[in-house]
Amino acid sequence: MIKFIIIFIAVAFLVWLLVSNIRIVPQARAYVVERLGAYYGTWQVGLHFKIPVIDKISRKVSLKEKVIDFPPQPVITKDNVTMEIDTVVYFQITDPKLYTYGVESPMDAIENLTATTLRNIIGELELDESLTSREHINTKIRMVLDEATDPWGIKINRVEVKNITPPKDIQVAMEKQMRAERERREAILIAEGEKKSQILIAEGKKEAAILQAEAKKQTAIKEAEGQSEAILMINRATADGLKLIKDAGADDAVIKLKSLEAFQKAADGQATKIIIPSEIQGLAGLASSVKEFIKE
Repeated sequence: MIKFIIIFIAVAFLVWLLVSNIRIVPQARAYVVERLGAYYGTWQVGLHFKIPVIDKISRKVSLKEKVIDFPPQPVITKDNVTMEIDTVVYFQITDPKLYTYGVESPMDAIENLTATTLRNIIGELELDESLTSREHINTKIRMVLDEATDPWGIKINRVEVKNITPPKDIQVAMEKQMRAERERREAILIAEGEKKSQILIAEGKKEAAILQAEAKKQTAIKEAEGQSEAILMINRATADGLKLIKDAGADDAVIKLKSLEAFQKAADGQATKIIIPSEIQGLAGLASSVKEFIKE
């Protein structure tokens, strides 16, 4: 019975020892394994067995991209203005072995390196340049950090300047400057609007005057053309009448009779004096004699 208990305890211990040394590495993780105190290997995703006592998991490393938000760092610009800048660093561990054995405290190392690099970059820029050159600052910090952290098994993907906080008096001066600039732009826009309005009004008046003059010109031309055509038609009618009289073979009596009709129309007017040609006088006397003869 005692032997059975001892065997059972031994088997249970072996099973427990075997099961307790089975490791499953999840996705986006890596285990750094040491054997007898020395680096043995890096376990990737899957099932692994660790030799008891001999093997040891030195570090469990996450391969996901991480984000570190560093607190504001005081920096001095080229024109001796002190301001605070806080940065955000996006990084990813690419080599678990270098990350484990490369540097004692990787996060502290990255934070200190970021602060010193930021001070060096801002020290070469003036206040206005540092406020408007975020992309330049981000790119330069990322290049420096990526090169420095490569031996640590860390890849710097992105660096962003989160906030730039100048001193209070500088902020007040900048706000006044911005307000003055906005007022200046507003005045310029108003002046340009009034100028364009006056130009449009003047151009409208000019075009209206041109159109009126053109209309008067066209009216005068049309009237002149109408008068010209009327005179031409009258002359043509007169010429046609004379031609008809000539073609009909009219004698002196017809001509004198037509003259008498024309004289009658002239006598119907408002003239006070009428000069009668001798031919018409004779014709008038002849007409009177004929009239008396008819009565008798």
